[in-house]
Amino acid sequence: QVQLVESGGGLVQAGGSLRVSCAASGSIFSINVMGWYRQAPGKQRELVGSMTSAGTTNYADSVKGRFTISRDNAKNTLYLYLQMNNLKPEDTAVYYCNADWRDWAGSGRVSWGQGTQVTVSS
Repeated sequence: QVQLVESGGGLVQAGGSLRVSCAASGSIFSINVMGWYRQAPGKQRELVGSMTSAGTTNYADSVKGRFTISRDNAKNTLYLYLQMNNLKPEDTAVYYCNADWRDWAGSGRVSWGQGTQVTVSS
């Protein structure tokens, strides 16, 4: 199993910056891809960006040049960060951490965090 816990959301003015974090624990060696998604009120959840186990990143066009994903390892925990710069009111959403991993049988599994609210005021 892979467990994900997000932190670091909050309220920021337009043009400001914020970093949200995701702590992954459990079978972190089995993770293939980790990513950040967001869901605004009344809208579908959308991919913000992702990072593969090899370190390759991918971003939605709406955040390219403003958001950066990075990661760090600590004892038994993998951290995924989302640095958000030049925030806009349309970035307001609940941000979710996601991990694609394989279980002991080799089956693909997905884990989600509980989400963290990011609110950008104009």
